[in-house]
Amino acid sequence: MITVTDLRKVYRQGERDVVALDGVTLSVPKGSVHGIIGHSGAGKSTLVRCLTLLDRPTSGSVAIAGQELANVSDRDLLAARRRIGMVFQHANLLDSRTTAQNVAFPLELVGTPRKRVAERVAELLQLVGLDRFADAYPAQLSGGQRQRVGIARALATDPDVLLCDEPTSALDPQTTDEILALIKDLRDRLQLTVLIITHEMHVVKRACDSVSLLEAGKIVEHGSLAEVVGRLGGRLSGALLPLPGEVPEDLPAGTVLELLYSGEHAVEPVISGIARRFDTDVNVLAGSVESLGGEQFAHLRIHLPAGADTAAITDHLKASGIAVAAKEA
Repeated sequence: MITVTDLRKVYRQGERDVVALDGVTLSVPKGSVHGIIGHSGAGKSTLVRCLTLLDRPTSGSVAIAGQELANVSDRDLLAARRRIGMVFQHANLLDSRTTAQNVAFPLELVGTPRKRVAERVAELLQLVGLDRFADAYPAQLSGGQRQRVGIARALATDPDVLLCDEPTSALDPQTTDEILALIKDLRDRLQLTVLIITHEMHVVKRACDSVSLLEAGKIVEHGSLAEVVGRLGGRLSGALLPLPGEVPEDLPAGTVLELLYSGEHAVEPVISGIARRFDTDVNVLAGSVESLGGEQFAHLRIHLPAGADTAAITDHLKASGIAVAAKEA
């Protein structure tokens, strides 16, 4: 549904060129929720502007449902943009308009008949759970309600793709989860393809099927949640399934092993199995177990005492499908 190929965006600032996007290639299948995560300055906002053609890419291509957007004429650009709904960080509502009037605004811009506007607005407000607030003004709504209005407005023209630029960063945790649940529900009901730009790992965990890490204008990691979490030592894996605390400095001599495993292994008695099979003590230093991308993962840090057959234990774990990284204590 969304295909980005070797996308570059270079801005001219005085005598120098600033590369905001440097060869971004990305594919988001129809009906999925994909997260783009990165710190401030990574190029996330520039990517959104290029996807919506608010900025023309310097080179590369952007296609939505097979339609190339980077080279469309100005006359056809508005029609192409109507296939993309945009949800902003702060909703960007018009304060002088009611909830219903805000949702109606995109339809009015394209000359939709009044009767159809009223019908569509009523449908959308019910869809986002705000049918009782049609006559309320933005100042009378909570932050979560304003974001729901923004989502309804983004859906007004019946888009194929929903782009969400930091849609929850201004919300409290409970409201964040409610908005993410709404986005996933809308994806399922309307068969939308959703791209969420965020700097919050919680958003990726709660809403996304796949994720890309954007850094200095480049995608440095990419894959389904299960794929990226399963890469022991990867930055996305460490951020999505972190281990609490640090390795204690006063550990006795021995070896620290970091283990990552999933699926059926995540519910197996791995630690007690090591202790019995190799007749050794095993000290669990830290652990995290979580379901991500529809799969159960376990991430552990354990300590083996000096004298334990570390090589044999490591080989056994790897043969069992468990990723292992070793460090001397």
